[in-house]
Amino acid sequence: MSGQRPVWFSHRFLSAMGAPGPRTLWTLCVCFTALRTNALRVTMRESAVEVVRGDFVILPCSFFTSSPLSRLNIIWTLAPFSSPESPIQVIVYDHGQIIEDPSLIGRVGFTGIPWSADIMVNDTRVSDAGIYRCMVNNPPETADPGIGELLLTVLVAPSLPACQWDGNMDAGGSVTLSCSVAEGVPTPEMRWDKLNPEEISLPINMEGELSGSVQIVNVSSQTSGLYRCSTSNVLGTENCYVNLSVYSAVAGSSSGILQGVLLTLSMSLMLLALLVLVTWLHRTGQDGPWRVSKEEEEEEEGYNVIRYTPSLMKRSFV
Repeated sequence: MSGQRPVWFSHRFLSAMGAPGPRTLWTLCVCFTALRTNALRVTMRESAVEVVRGDFVILPCSFFTSSPLSRLNIIWTLAPFSSPESPIQVIVYDHGQIIEDPSLIGRVGFTGIPWSADIMVNDTRVSDAGIYRCMVNNPPETADPGIGELLLTVLVAPSLPACQWDGNMDAGGSVTLSCSVAEGVPTPEMRWDKLNPEEISLPINMEGELSGSVQIVNVSSQTSGLYRCSTSNVLGTENCYVNLSVYSAVAGSSSGILQGVLLTLSMSLMLLALLVLVTWLHRTGQDGPWRVSKEEEEEEEGYNVIRYTPSLMKRSFV
């Protein structure tokens, strides 16, 4: 009997209240639901937000409360992509006072306090990207603060890529074209193309997210031309170029050309030496032994002339 007493007491109590038991229970449930509905709620109007580096962005955070805002407390935190395990406190509103993180002073602020928990971040940087949490507490609404979360992505255009080549440019060798870019969000898409005589897309081997290469084996004269590396994302495209020149000769022609050049050079040297010799002989003939020989010949001719004197021409007669 004692186990039935609480049921009897409940019916007597409900009857004393002047209402049937089931109807009163439904009324109590509705009131309890209303109380829960009037409790503090936080709503993030966006789950993800994007901004171009250097621009400003508004991070939305709405809340509903039925209590006065004299004890309102709002805290924004950031878990950066670079170190998600070490969140930082971005900005705080506590009993009418605003406290900013020292690294964000002048770049972050509330836009509609105390009626809204929205904040604005200007001059955005890559380090601002990450997961933001908005925590609102308004005693005596509830002991547990309402929490909202959103993802901020800071977009960055691709930087100017760096192109270079390495390898053997002789016919039959191998050449590697490489391209790398310093930054870009989202990660830039990379491609290599040969531009002339006609544009041809080349298969690329990605070496990480920001660099890629193309290997060309058994190069020939057809390999020569202008090559372009392109990096692109939603913010634009950047290019760099490499100009390759491969010289390939027909079999046997190179040796023939070389022999012809050597023969021509040898003949030229021989003609030059002969010309020098003739010039030297000519000069020495005018000023040297030839002149002496001529004088000696004149002297010899003088010895052969018969000289007559007047005394010898006289005759004696008997």
